Amino acid sequence: MKSKVYFAGVHTQSKQESLLVKVRRLFEKAGFEDMISKDDIVAIKLHFGEKGNTAYIRPTYARQIVDKIKDKGGKPFLTDSNTLYNGSRANGVDHYETAIYNGFAYSVVNAPIVIADGILSKNSVDVKIDKKHFDKVKISKEIESASKMIVLSHFKGHDTAGFGGAIKNLAMGCAPAAGKQQQHSVVRPKVSSKCVGCETCLKYCPAGAISREGDKALIGEPCIGCGECIPMCPVRAINPQWKTEIPLFLERMVEYAYGAVKNKTDNVGYINMLMDITPNCDCVNFSGAYIVPDIGILASKDPVAIDAASYDLVNEQIGNINSSLKCNHSKGLDKFKGIYENIDGTRQITYGEEIGLGSSKYELIKI
Repeated sequence: MKSKVYFAGVHTQSKQESLLVKVRRLFEKAGFEDMISKDDIVAIKLHFGEKGNTAYIRPTYARQIVDKIKDKGGKPFLTDSNTLYNGSRANGVDHYETAIYNGFAYSVVNAPIVIADGILSKNSVDVKIDKKHFDKVKISKEIESASKMIVLSHFKGHDTAGFGGAIKNLAMGCAPAAGKQQQHSVVRPKVSSKCVGCETCLKYCPAGAISREGDKALIGEPCIGCGECIPMCPVRAINPQWKTEIPLFLERMVEYAYGAVKNKTDNVGYINMLMDITPNCDCVNFSGAYIVPDIGILASKDPVAIDAASYDLVNEQIGNINSSLKCNHSKGLDKFKGIYENIDGTRQITYGEEIGLGSSKYELIKI
């Protein structure tokens, strides 16, 4: 049976069909209102954006979801988990300040911010899943404690996952630093001969595992596999072992996504924003040129289906030749492989279907 994915295009011509109105309409059409009752604690899981990044979801979109939840008597809060890498969201204090800096103040979003894994990323619970890679996974405590959840995701490229959407938002975003490390633990980047010895990677390694040996960087045994050095290298001299590591990483990520929603059966809604589609994750402290034009907004109760539909819609576009997209610019060609030729991000979708996270088959319903 196909999962329903609701779609609203980016084109608008009046206030009555503005993108803010479309977010509220999608919330209704996808049936999210029906799962919220008076006094329900509802987590709105999103990415607040790294300082310097400008492609993260605008706070005014989150406000529409907050207001819809409050209309039903629910008690929403905006949330994310701290990062594994060193950055502006590596602890609860910096994370909160970054969220405010990027516009998520209460006066804008009408809801409090709760950093789900606490100040030092120590607050989590173990959720038993009994899957191929993990018997149990670590989920940030305040996300697990919420009775309902709306997962608001910016769909974009990613240098180790191929693309990031609802599944990645669940997997990485709902896990504390220790959980993120478990997902990344199979990724062991290597420094190639392209290295110019600039030492940029040294500044971003959270484990202090990178040193300079002669005129090149060297990644040593303390490496925790976070992959932070990969996008930070200005000459792309650092890469994982594509064929052996990336498929395993994607499967481990999907299992974490499964654990994030295991105890919220039929109580999770997903919204993917297909706008400002950058080649990199919102975790980087910059934003590259968008790889395709803005497309629209999707809503579904199935994380696999909404990511599958998002992936297909991106590939239907004509690619931006003035971006990181090196090839596959024509309609129908894989845009994400046009950026990361060695990564098959669709393993997120196929493995998600294999373990029962959702269905890759979908019916796209335009509103």
